Amino acid sequence: MTTGVSSAQALDQGALVSFLRESPRPVSHRRIAEQLGIDEAGQAALKDLLESLVAEGTIVRTGQRYGCPERMNLVVGRLSVHPDGFGFIVTDDERKDVYVAAGNMAGAMHGDRVVARIEHRRRSGRVEGRIIRVLQRARRRIVGRFEKQGEVAWVTPLDARLGGDVQIPPGAQEGAGDGEIVTVEIVRHAEGRRAAEGRVCEVLGRAGDPSIDVEIVIREFDLPHEFPAAVLEEAGRVPTTVRPRDIEGRTDFRELPIVTIDGENAQDFDDAVYVEVLPNGNYRLQVHIADVSYYVAGGSAIDEEARRRATSVYFPGRVVPMLPESLSNGICSLRPEVDRLVHSVLIEIDRDGRTANYEFHDGVIHSAARMTYRQVAAILEGDEQVAARYAEHRRHFERMRDLAQVLAEYRRERGSIDFDLPEPEILINLRGETEDVVRAERNIAHRIIEEFMIRANEVVAGHLTWEAVPALYRVHEGPDPEKIERFREFISGLGYSLGGGRHPRPRHFMELLERIAGRPEERVVTTLMLRTMKQARYQVDNEGHFGLASERYTHFTSPIRRYPDLVIHRLLKADRNSERVAAFDREALAGELAEIAANCSRRERVAEEAEREYCNWKKVQFMADKLGDVFEGHITGVRAFGFFVELEPFFVEGLVPVSSLGDDYYRYEEAKHALRGESTGRVFRLGDRVRVQVAKVDVERRRIDFAVAEGPIELPAPPPPPRRSRRGRRGRRPDVTAEVAAPADAAAVQADAGEAT
Repeated sequence: MTTGVSSAQALDQGALVSFLRESPRPVSHRRIAEQLGIDEAGQAALKDLLESLVAEGTIVRTGQRYGCPERMNLVVGRLSVHPDGFGFIVTDDERKDVYVAAGNMAGAMHGDRVVARIEHRRRSGRVEGRIIRVLQRARRRIVGRFEKQGEVAWVTPLDARLGGDVQIPPGAQEGAGDGEIVTVEIVRHAEGRRAAEGRVCEVLGRAGDPSIDVEIVIREFDLPHEFPAAVLEEAGRVPTTVRPRDIEGRTDFRELPIVTIDGENAQDFDDAVYVEVLPNGNYRLQVHIADVSYYVAGGSAIDEEARRRATSVYFPGRVVPMLPESLSNGICSLRPEVDRLVHSVLIEIDRDGRTANYEFHDGVIHSAARMTYRQVAAILEGDEQVAARYAEHRRHFERMRDLAQVLAEYRRERGSIDFDLPEPEILINLRGETEDVVRAERNIAHRIIEEFMIRANEVVAGHLTWEAVPALYRVHEGPDPEKIERFREFISGLGYSLGGGRHPRPRHFMELLERIAGRPEERVVTTLMLRTMKQARYQVDNEGHFGLASERYTHFTSPIRRYPDLVIHRLLKADRNSERVAAFDREALAGELAEIAANCSRRERVAEEAEREYCNWKKVQFMADKLGDVFEGHITGVRAFGFFVELEPFFVEGLVPVSSLGDDYYRYEEAKHALRGESTGRVFRLGDRVRVQVAKVDVERRRIDFAVAEGPIELPAPPPPPRRSRRGRRGRRPDVTAEVAAPADAAAVQADAGEAT
C-alpha cells in the first residue's frame, strides 16, 4: 500500500481509472481509498473525483460501487434520435453505434449524453441496448407549438426527435395563444409514462411565419444570442477609433496598399493582405489580423462571454456573433480607409513555396480598399471595366495570384487533399422566405485568401512548437482503418482503388481525387471519402492534422469569430514579452487550455449543426410549391428504410422511402451502400443518378419525400488511371511551416482551408 494521500492535487485520475479497469468487479469508495492509500483527510477529494468521473461517463456507479463501463457491458455516448422514435448511441470511442428502440429511451432526448446497457448483439452485427441513465442533458429548453383545450395545455416540439408533448400547467403559460410557437423550459423530464412538464418562457410568433425561423433554430440549439448587460457596458467603454497612444511602439504599415478580400455580404473583416517581391526574388507575404486581444483582456466580461460562445454562428442573412457588434463590426473590423490595430505575420517565401523566414509585429494598418472575391476575380480574369476602377491595385492582385499558385503547387506536390465540393447558397428575402438555392461562387480570389491563411496558420503553429509555448492546436486524426476498408470496397465497384494499405496517407486520397475529377461519380466518392475522416478538433497536445498533411497547425487568422484564435494571439504576445499584455498570465491560461479546447470543439459542432439545420429547413420551404415536379439527382445515402437523393439544381435532399418502391422487396446491403430488389435484381446504390418526383413536403417536420420516376441512370465507365508526372524535386531542408494540405472533414473544408468563405 502506498503512503497516505490527503490532498485533491495529489489524487491521480489516471491511476484511479487504471485501478478500476483492472479490478475484477465494481469497487466501493472505501475499498478504492484503501487500495490507493488515501487517508481520511483525502476522502472528500476522492469522492469529488469519483463523482466528476461518473458525471462525464468515464466510470459508472452502480449502487455504492464504481467500475468502468466497458467492464460492465455498458456504453457511454451521445444519443441521436430518429423522428420515428428509435435512436442510436454514438459511442465515445466512435466504434459500432448502439441501436435503442423507442421503448428503451428511459426519458432521454436527442443529443443527451447517456449510459446504456448492451442487451443484444445480432448476427447482422447490429448492437442493441437500453438506456439506464442520462449523464448530461443536451437541452434545457425546447421550441414547439403551444396548444390548449380548456384548462389543459401542452407544447409539441417542432423537432420530432425530441419526443412527446410537454405538459404546461396553469400559471406557466405566459399568455401564449393556441397555435403560437413558444420556447419552453423543461421543469421535469419525461419518466416512464409520465410526460415531461415545462413552463413557457418566450412567445416567438405564429406558426408558419418564415421570419421567425432563424429565431426558432437559435433557441432550439440554445445559442447565446443576447449579450449580458456587463458585457455591453464593458464594450461601451472600448474606444471607437484608434488613438495616437494606441499606435505607440507598433510597426506602421499604413503607407502600404494593404486590402481586405471578403464575400459580398461580409461585415466583419478579420484579415488583410499584401504581397511584395524582394530583391532576392522571393515573395514576402504580409498577413495582418485584427488585434482583438488589444481590446479584449483575458478574464474580462467580454472575454468570458466570448469563451462561452467560442464561435460566431452564421445563418443566411443573420449572424450570432462571438463579440459585441461594436467590436466585431466596429473597432476590431479592418474597415477600409481607417486606422486599425493588427497582429501581423510577415513571411518570406521562395519560388518553390518554402518558408525562408518570418517575423511577427504588433502593427497598425490603413486598409486601402474593401475588395470582394468577385471583384478581384474579375480583375484577374481580364475585366477591364473593374480593373480600371482599381488600377492602382491591379499589379498587387497579380502578385497575389502568382504567389497563391506557387503555394498551391507546393501543397499539391506533397499530396494536398483538396476537397472542392460545390456548396449551396440560400437566398432569403426580407420576409424570411427562400427565393432560390444556387451554387455558391468559388473563384481564384477565394483560392488566394485560402492559401495565404493556411500558410499564416502554419507559421504560427510552427513558431509555437519551436518556442515550446503551450498552445491550442487544430488536430485531425487519420481515418479509422475499418472505414477505409469499407470505402475501398465501395470504390472498387466503381473501378477505382486507394493506395496506402490500411494506413493511407493524404497523398493517396489526393491521387484518387485527381482520377475522379470531372467524372459523374466525383461528388459521391468525395462525399464518402469525407465520411471516412474524423472531425477536426482543438487540443493542447499536437498530434498533427491528417487532412492538411501537417505536423502542426493552429487557428490564428479569425479572432473576431473564433475564440481559439484570440487565445493564440495572447500566447504569441506573451511569448514575445509584449508590454501590452503585462496583465496576461500565460501560466494560468496554460492550465485551462484543455478545458478551452474541449469547449471550443463542442461549441463548433453545435454551431455547424445549427447552421445546417436552418439551411435544410429553408430548402424544405423552397420545395413546398414543387409537389409533383420531377428532377434529376444522385443518391447521397442509403439506409434500411430508404435512400436519400440530392437534387442537382437546388442541393436539396429528400428521402425515397423503401415502402414507396412497390415493384419488389428490397434488401439493405450495408457494406455496398445499396438496396437490392430480391426478385428484379434492381439496385439503388450510393452515387447512382435517378429521376425523382416530389411526393411530399412536410415543412413542419422539415422533411421531403421523393418517389422514383426513373433510374438508376447508367453512368459511363471510369477512365483508366492517368500517368502521373512530377517535376523533379531538389533536396529540401525542413520547412518551418511543416507539411500542408487542404482540409479533410466536411465542416473543415472552409473552416481549416477556407478562412474567408
